[in-house]
Amino acid sequence: MKKNEIKKLTNKQIIENIDKLKKDLFNFRFQKVNGQIKSPAKITETKKNIARLKTLRGVKNA
Repeated sequence: MKKNEIKKLTNKQIIENIDKLKKDLFNFRFQKVNGQIKSPAKITETKKNIARLKTLRGVKNA
């Protein structure tokens, strides 16, 4: 996700996206163990997106 896209989200949308990304990360871990993941970089990208959303959520709540 781009910074511009993230900044436009509401708190509810941020929480929904975090939940979705956590589920994706869970699935990527299983795929990695089974050797089915095509792009290991997706794991890192997903973690970064979760961190970006959590950071923005903290800023909006302050």
